[in-house]
Amino acid sequence: MVVKDGRSKVVTSDNILIAVGSLPAPGLFAESDLVVTSDELLQITSLPRRFAMVGAGVIGIEYASMFAALGIDVTVVDKRSRPLEFLDEELVDELLHQMRNMGATFRLGEAVERLEVVENPSQRVVIFLESGKRLVSDLTLFSAGRQGATDRLNLPAAGLKADGRGRLTVDRAYRTNVSHIFAAGDVIGFPSLATTSAEQGRLAACTAFDIDTDPMAPHFPIGIYAIPEMSAVGEPEHVLTARKVPYESGVTRYREIARGHIMGDDSGFLKMLFHRENHRLLGVHAVGTGATELIHIGQAVLGLGGGLEYFLSTAFNYPTLAECYKVAALDAFNKLA
Repeated sequence: MVVKDGRSKVVTSDNILIAVGSLPAPGLFAESDLVVTSDELLQITSLPRRFAMVGAGVIGIEYASMFAALGIDVTVVDKRSRPLEFLDEELVDELLHQMRNMGATFRLGEAVERLEVVENPSQRVVIFLESGKRLVSDLTLFSAGRQGATDRLNLPAAGLKADGRGRLTVDRAYRTNVSHIFAAGDVIGFPSLATTSAEQGRLAACTAFDIDTDPMAPHFPIGIYAIPEMSAVGEPEHVLTARKVPYESGVTRYREIARGHIMGDDSGFLKMLFHRENHRLLGVHAVGTGATELIHIGQAVLGLGGGLEYFLSTAFNYPTLAECYKVAALDAFNKLA
C-alpha cells in the first residue's frame, strides 16, 4: 500500500525493487539553522565567513574544499587520524596540501563533545572538542555518514528487516531474503556510488525478468568531486603492501605534460601500480583537473587484464591528459629495469 497526502493506493507486482536511497545519519545537532546536514546545506541563502565541517568523509571533504576555494575560513574536524582512508595515501596527502594552501584547517584525531549556539555578540556555533579545544563557526555542517531511507517503508509487513543504519542485505543478484523483492543503490550500503547504483538496479531488473547477464565488473571507478578532483580504480599502495603483493609504481606530474601547462595545473598527478613479476596493471590513482575522466582509460585496461606493455606500445593524443599514462608507464619501466 502506498500512502501519500492522506490518500492510499494498493499496488501489486510480481517483483519489487527497493531503491529509496539514503538520508543523513543523525548526529550531534543543535536546534538552529546554523547547524545543517548535507541535504540542508543546499538551502542556505548566504555564505558564512567561518565554516566548520564535522566529519571528513567524501561529502564533508567535497563541501569543505568548495567552501575553501571560495575564500571562506574552513575548519574540518574528524576523530580519524586520516580522512578518506580507502584512497591511496598519496592522493589524500596532495588533497590536504592543496586545501591547506586554500586556507583550510584540519583538526584530525579530534572528537566533538557537543555543539552550542550562542547569540552574543552575534549568532554563531561553538564546537566543544573532547580535547578541550573550542571552535567557532558561522555555519556548521555535520556529516556523520548516511543511512538507508527505509524507516517509513514498514519493512516487517513485507518480511524484511534493515540493519542499524537502515540498510538491506542482498545476495549477488541483489535479491533480499524475500525472493521477489530486490534492493539496489545506497540502501544496500557500500559502495554507494551513483555509477554502481545504476548498474545494480539494471542487474536486479535483469534477474527479476530472467534475463541472463554477467555480474558487475569488480573494478569500478571511485570519483571524489573535491577541489582538486580525485579518482581511483583498483588497489591502492597500502592495500598491496598489506597483502605482500610485489609492485612498482609509475608516476606522472601534470607539470610534466603539455596539457598540464595549458590548464595551469602543476600539482596534479597520475600514478599507476604494476605487478613486478608479470607487469599486470593493479591500480590507477589520479588527483587534479579532470581526474575523474582520466581514470577511465586505466579502468578499461585493468578490466581487460592489460599491463605495462600496452602503455609502452601505444600512443595518446597530444596535448591531452591521457599522455600521463605514457609518461607514468615509462617511469615504471625505468624503475623495473
